[in-house]
Amino acid sequence: MVENYSLLIPSRKEIEIFRRRITSWYKKNGRLYPWRKEKDPFKVLIAEMMLRRTKADQVVPVYEQFCREFPNVETLARATRKDVENILRPLGLKWRVPAFTMMAREVVEKYHSRIPDNREGLISLPGVGEYVAGAVLSIAYGKNEWLVDSNIVRIFKRYFGIKTSKEGRRDKHVIEMAKIYVSGKEPGRATMGILDITALICKPRKPECEKCPLRIHCHYALHREEN
Repeated sequence: MVENYSLLIPSRKEIEIFRRRITSWYKKNGRLYPWRKEKDPFKVLIAEMMLRRTKADQVVPVYEQFCREFPNVETLARATRKDVENILRPLGLKWRVPAFTMMAREVVEKYHSRIPDNREGLISLPGVGEYVAGAVLSIAYGKNEWLVDSNIVRIFKRYFGIKTSKEGRRDKHVIEMAKIYVSGKEPGRATMGILDITALICKPRKPECEKCPLRIHCHYALHREEN
């Protein structure tokens, strides 16, 4: 029997309160990375492609060198695989190297050198999936576009006490919650806030509940204290 997890989705008001607490916390505690100062969709896209399965602090020097060598999509489209590989080597994962030049060439040829500003266009590009597309749209374009990864699933489960399948990031009710979460003002800030609080506070192991601005209403924190 398949459980109907969608019956447990919290109300829009509850999600909006959750969002406000996170964005307020982010204003004072958010991490400062060079790509977060950018509004150039190309550079935000490059950062998000680098950040897949890689820690942000490790990405910083590689990202900065990459942007010096390839300041725009046209210069990247003309690059050789070796040029890109030499810069990305510290990040490992050689499998993603071809995606950078393939993505750039497709943007130049198909989109006249402009990074698509819609989900369909972005996810059609090599190396770009739903998560990266949502990040670029919310952060660079300021659009109310969702993203879900394992960290976001974790904080949803802990705070709201919801149930998910093993592939929680694909659950319809989790995606619906993510859409509501990013539906207010400043979606980029909301996105960066939830990514930072899951990295710094709501960690997979040993979450720092005593420092968390969500703890008063957090299902996980409340039950943790009871035990």
